[in-house]
Amino acid sequence: MAAQLNTGGHKLRALREALGFTMRDVAAASARIARRLGNEDFSIPPSRLSDIETKGVVPNVFRFYSLAAIYRRDYRELLSFYDIDLNGIPMDLSAARPLRSHLSQVLNNVTKIRVPLRMDPRFAFQKTADLGRIIEQWGVVPLASLSAFADDRYSYGYIGEEDFTMYPILPPGSFVQVDETLNKVVEGTWRSEFERPIYFIETRNGFTCSWCDIKPEGLVLQPHPLSPVPVRILKHPQEAEVVGQVVGVAMRLGNQRTAGSLQARRVRPAV
Repeated sequence: MAAQLNTGGHKLRALREALGFTMRDVAAASARIARRLGNEDFSIPPSRLSDIETKGVVPNVFRFYSLAAIYRRDYRELLSFYDIDLNGIPMDLSAARPLRSHLSQVLNNVTKIRVPLRMDPRFAFQKTADLGRIIEQWGVVPLASLSAFADDRYSYGYIGEEDFTMYPILPPGSFVQVDETLNKVVEGTWRSEFERPIYFIETRNGFTCSWCDIKPEGLVLQPHPLSPVPVRILKHPQEAEVVGQVVGVAMRLGNQRTAGSLQARRVRPAV
């Protein structure tokens, strides 16, 4: 166990020695960083650096910053010395379920993703299939390599655990893809609820997804007929603004909260 704790410190020491720095050199440089930022937490005394390198002491977030600057290395790389991989955060999103709907920025700082590298040649898009059996090989790809597919018009939202506005077609806990170029409410006659555009709305009290209509009195937020949330009319754009149209959704089926549980708790409208 002790050897595992020392691994990060040993790697930091190797970086320091490769650059020809003494512990006092690092301490002096960190003191200059601390003075510039007006915060002594960025300073690393020689005794503390010795503890970090030899006794398994983990640097705090401020000292990680100083070490990254002094050693000319990426902050993420230094975190990886202690088995912290920020690219793994998306896989842990299900550990907590926020109650309020919101825009998610967790993917903004992800630099690598796992993608399928080889598919079963018998795979056909026309048929429903088990992707786990179709993907023959996974690999890690830097997101920079996917820049050709980047599209800034999309943002991503999360439907809060207490937001039943579009239940059951957008249940709480769903992730939605929002096209911000489609931020004008479209009027029309829809043959089914799946044809009618759903919009991601920002209000003074937060976010929600809803069908919308523009009326002289304001923006009408129309919930799903099976939702316990009432129709709301908000002044537009003073009280409500259309972020964009929902164009994609990822949701978990089973083990979901129901609209009945919302009514039982006498939960107020999501926004």
